[in-house]
Amino acid sequence: MDQDAILQYITDTFTGLDILRPTDGPGGGDTFIYYDPERNIDPSRRLPFATIVTKDYGDFDNTSQLNRPDVFRLNIGVSRDTFRTLFGYAPGEEAPASATYDFAALDRVMPHPVYAPQSFVCVLNPSLATFEAVKPLLADAYAKAAAQHASRQPHHD
Repeated sequence: MDQDAILQYITDTFTGLDILRPTDGPGGGDTFIYYDPERNIDPSRRLPFATIVTKDYGDFDNTSQLNRPDVFRLNIGVSRDTFRTLFGYAPGEEAPASATYDFAALDRVMPHPVYAPQSFVCVLNPSLATFEAVKPLLADAYAKAAAQHASRQPHHD
């Protein structure tokens, strides 16, 4: 799958999205997918539930080696329970010693190399089969984002 096909699936499947695709600056070339149906959340105070990144971010986030030609990483902010089910430990807990990941490996769902403590998972260049396995993770992340959004809205009695 390529980035456009992934983004097409997301926009065809989920509603209330705000998608940012900066063309320059630090996020230039990357895609940030938010749940913000009214588009009224201060952009500096919201977090994407999924992103597609195309480059390394210096020493901060470079273990995926995204500087390789045509390599991108799909990042998904799943629930804590989903993260634990996938990897056998909770986000923010120390990964078991046996859970070592090659964060540059293509087509493998794994904890995010930087944002695993925030329940993010990732996959580099997912194949069609892997993307089928990722679809429920996107639905989980979307549901989590929608619930968080709803909990921040004023309640009118």
